[in-house]
Amino acid sequence: MDDLARLAALYGVATTYQPAEDVTLRVPEATIAAVLRQLGVDTDTPESVRAHLATAEHDAAHRLLPRVLVWWAGSRPPVELGALPPGTRTLLEAEAEGAGPSEAAGRAVRQEPPAAWSAADAGEPPLGVHRIHAEAPDGRTATATLIVAPDRAPAAPERTHGLLVQLYSVLSERSWGMGDLGDLAELARWAGRIHGAGFVQVNPLHAAVPGTPTDPSPYRPSSRRFPDPVHLRIEDVPEYADCPDRAALAELADRGAELRREVLEKGALIDRDAVWTLKRAALELLYAVPRSPEREAAYGEFRAEQGAELDRHAAWCAGHAGEDPKAGADFHRWLVWLTDAQLAAAQRAAKEAGMAVGIVHDLAVGVHPEGSDATGAPHYARAVSVGAPPDAFNARGQDWGLPPWRPDRLAATGYAPLRALLRGVFRYAGALRIDHVMGLFRLWWIPEGAPPAEGAYVAYDGEAMLALLVLEAHRAGALVIGEDLGTVQPGVRQALARRGVLGTSVLWFERDWGGDGEPLEPERWRADCLATVTTHDLPPTAAKLAGSHVELRDRLGLLTRPAERERAEDAADTARWLDVLEDLGLDTKGEEAAVRALYGFLLRTPARLVGVWLPDAVGDRRPQNLPGTWDQYPNWRLPVADAEGRPLTLEALAASPRANALLGAVRGAVGTRTAPPGARGV
Repeated sequence: MDDLARLAALYGVATTYQPAEDVTLRVPEATIAAVLRQLGVDTDTPESVRAHLATAEHDAAHRLLPRVLVWWAGSRPPVELGALPPGTRTLLEAEAEGAGPSEAAGRAVRQEPPAAWSAADAGEPPLGVHRIHAEAPDGRTATATLIVAPDRAPAAPERTHGLLVQLYSVLSERSWGMGDLGDLAELARWAGRIHGAGFVQVNPLHAAVPGTPTDPSPYRPSSRRFPDPVHLRIEDVPEYADCPDRAALAELADRGAELRREVLEKGALIDRDAVWTLKRAALELLYAVPRSPEREAAYGEFRAEQGAELDRHAAWCAGHAGEDPKAGADFHRWLVWLTDAQLAAAQRAAKEAGMAVGIVHDLAVGVHPEGSDATGAPHYARAVSVGAPPDAFNARGQDWGLPPWRPDRLAATGYAPLRALLRGVFRYAGALRIDHVMGLFRLWWIPEGAPPAEGAYVAYDGEAMLALLVLEAHRAGALVIGEDLGTVQPGVRQALARRGVLGTSVLWFERDWGGDGEPLEPERWRADCLATVTTHDLPPTAAKLAGSHVELRDRLGLLTRPAERERAEDAADTARWLDVLEDLGLDTKGEEAAVRALYGFLLRTPARLVGVWLPDAVGDRRPQNLPGTWDQYPNWRLPVADAEGRPLTLEALAASPRANALLGAVRGAVGTRTAPPGARGV
């Protein structure tokens, strides 16, 4: 192994990758050098490479403790503690559990001096994050972060089903041009009370990067730590009732209603910027309304709890809006507080409707390079972005334009950014979906200016990141769902399952890949997963059954093979699945029956969670996102529509015979639950 490859191995940079099980490709040396430079390693000359290699190998051989240790509750102590030289003195400093996330996440808050401690004598520390100080007889010292995590994340209380939705796409008769958090609460009430659903999974509601126009993708946010106030229901803000300028509010509400009518009646796309312009004007009026002493105290508590991270985010928002970052920051802090409160209210509504889980929030894999999370943050790498290598589904690879976390700096902070992020999103979640959950273990780094195929995998401390995920899920009493589709490193799915993290299984991809490639029999599916027929990145089920998704891609010039071949292969694939359904005795005569049959198939698997893509319930044929497009297709801007493409209000959707028939059939197959008192529709 040459010097550069040895150095790469010490820093967790892979020098090969496998686009297929039987194919191994080498990473270009230029890529390895560029990635190492982003980790602070000088690779400009052979001499600098040798010097860094010598230093790194010496440090690895002589370090007393790694930066981070993981102790799974009920298991043996980390082996590194048992391997300390005889006579080593160790001190344990515990985290202050009552501290807010900005204080407690990643550093010990000392309440008393560290106590002499050894795993052999004192046993297992309490759950949480601790600091271990070690001093060996030869004078070497080390301080390490010790994560003590539950053995597993919380488990689903029972098998259940739910809805998968893009919140912006579900407009009620009260929406201001896009779905909001009031709509989410109403959707949860209807799904829980009428159809016995156990959850509603939504797209990421993270803060976006304002722009002209704003990037509509919820998977490239400004901040994953804080939510976006564009989702606020203005009328539900407590100060709304006391605002003296009722005429101005009424005018803004009328303009919001016009935006809604343009989308629902005139075929306009959802215009996030127009919605935010109106909502911001209304919120400025409400911000000027004096708050009650109780409200002021609650706001003060929220500010203190969220600490410096909230201040930094608010200052960024003010600066990005052209305001003085100091003078304008409080308005943006207040917006985060309001949004947090309405998110919590949506979760309460879901639980009060009888949902076993409630709202499942989605954690994007990364953030915009110029957003509030990344701006000025030293734990992000620059001049590289995250993506995916070429594989069977994308021959060119993918560049997502997201800066990756530096694994070395994460470890140096005791994973403070990750802990603060997880505590923030778990505040109002019944469960958390982790987009591209494999990113806990490794990410594909693409140097600036290089094509996606010329990237390299960079390893992360997957056990440490998984332990923190399980710890924070335990504290919140929330489930964890990992989106583990695509290329997955060997052993990752097993590691996630061992810690109670559910996987994601999509019907069209569940085949006997190690055998004849035929659809996988329902009894052979894994139990610990969220099972779905489709996702936001795939064709709605009606489009798949009709083959119209192939026609769409052909019209947009996205096919990489002749259209006739694509149509024939897709039709054969659909026909094979229909044969499987018929062999199981499921009715597939007609589109609605075939859709019900596909969901009926999911309910014959042992999957703990079964998700119904909401557009499938009304026959919508348009994908919410068409990968590979930017301005050719209106990604993330379509309202839910019926089979003829007519947009539907939330109220119309709830009254739809087709939707109620599908959800009724799913509920019947899962098992009827008694509706709580006061059950009603939307």
